[in-house]
Amino acid sequence: MLVSDDSCILDNMRMVFTGIIQSSGHKSGLYLESAEKIFLTEREKEKSMRKTGKHIVSKVLPGSIAEELEIEPGDELVSVSGKEIEDILDYHYLMNDEYVELLIRKPNGEEWELEIEKEYEDDIGIEFENGLMDNYRSCHNKCIFCFIDQMPKGMRDTLYFKDDDSRLSFLQGNYVTLTNMSDHDIDRIVYYHMEPMNISFQTMNPDLRCKMLHNRFAGEALKKVDRFYEAGIHMNGQIVLCKGVNDGAELDFSIRELTKYLPYLQSVSVVPVGLSKYRDGLFPLEPFDKEDAKKVLDLIHGWQEKVCQEYGIHFIHASDEWYILAGQPFPPAEQYDGYLQLENGVGMIRLLTEEFHEGLKEAVTDGKKRHVTIATGHSAVGTIRKLAEELCEKFPNVTVDVYEIVNHFFGEQITVSGLMTGTDLKEQLQGKDLGETLLLPVNILRSGEDVQILLDDITIPELENTLQIPISIVQSNGQDLVDKILGRGEIDE
Repeated sequence: MLVSDDSCILDNMRMVFTGIIQSSGHKSGLYLESAEKIFLTEREKEKSMRKTGKHIVSKVLPGSIAEELEIEPGDELVSVSGKEIEDILDYHYLMNDEYVELLIRKPNGEEWELEIEKEYEDDIGIEFENGLMDNYRSCHNKCIFCFIDQMPKGMRDTLYFKDDDSRLSFLQGNYVTLTNMSDHDIDRIVYYHMEPMNISFQTMNPDLRCKMLHNRFAGEALKKVDRFYEAGIHMNGQIVLCKGVNDGAELDFSIRELTKYLPYLQSVSVVPVGLSKYRDGLFPLEPFDKEDAKKVLDLIHGWQEKVCQEYGIHFIHASDEWYILAGQPFPPAEQYDGYLQLENGVGMIRLLTEEFHEGLKEAVTDGKKRHVTIATGHSAVGTIRKLAEELCEKFPNVTVDVYEIVNHFFGEQITVSGLMTGTDLKEQLQGKDLGETLLLPVNILRSGEDVQILLDDITIPELENTLQIPISIVQSNGQDLVDKILGRGEIDE
């Protein structure tokens, strides 16, 4: 999960236990994970690639076509069916054919011409040192809401990278601002019919968009959406709402303008800006309060009714945090239109609840006493406690304690569990009776590493040692939450 556009890697860390913070607009789940897994853990390799322009194989999957052909790590892919590869998009497009010809150059300089017959779209089982097979494009904006600019100093370098790469929008669901996209990029998107494209709109007022992104081309970039619309490219959108900036009448105007792109613009999420305590020297932004949240929901619900009557979809969606802040119930599952905006914090709590209830129906225990603890952030603590109570009512032998972790590290206005740190977990859980297992959500972990590491570089083994308790990682679904509470699947993948 990578962050997208001008925001941050962290911004999108909203999975199980999440209450949703929106600092900039990106996808998450896919964010921190993907940025570190695909880009940042490959930084040195990418530097090498920039110098050589070579597509070097890093891994060959066991039992794959590539293994059968004796392709090995260290081999260079020179061309596919006589065509040079610009990036991963070219590779996937050309490799979809049933018959392909690969030119492979071995480390000793020997070249192999390989003919491959396979099923359409079948993968041959190779991965490359550089995930995109090209340089990653960093963000050229200076958004007033960017979460990376609100990060404390001294954290690992991977957490400070801002991406704005249209290819990651297609491949990983990242949201992009369009300001970093050339005519060539748009031509390729249209030619390959890359969809859906995920776009961080923020506002449809061109002048205001320039101010919010601190980019004089940001308003003009909105015209690129017309190209996607004309080409029939499906899109999803996002608005990071900043109090007194793009809310109120500006939000109403933006939604009205965005409806012009229906039906190809399938969904748009509205998420509140996330504000850390590290905002010295940055644009003065204020947090939304309960009354603000009610006004936002009233506006969104009004537009949902209008659009649904004509198109049969709700189109504009409020992230879960708005409902939590307003003290209003979450909409029913059908109102989320298939959860197209799930990783933007839209419908996560509803889906988690639905999955949990389904899992609870089929759950059984051996009758043995069990005591576990769940740690989560403020946004989701109410939901998690309610679900835990339901489980304990069905299984009186099970005790579940749910602790709300206050985010001292980033500031108390950060309420999402995906941004919990080892430091806060240590300070707030040490000395407490945590039972036999501590449950933590998977989105707090750095992805792609043998050692499980939290945002502040504290490892899970270190945290287990400090708290003197085994830790079980809960995956991003309600079924796994049921299983982990009951002690099924304690060994994590």
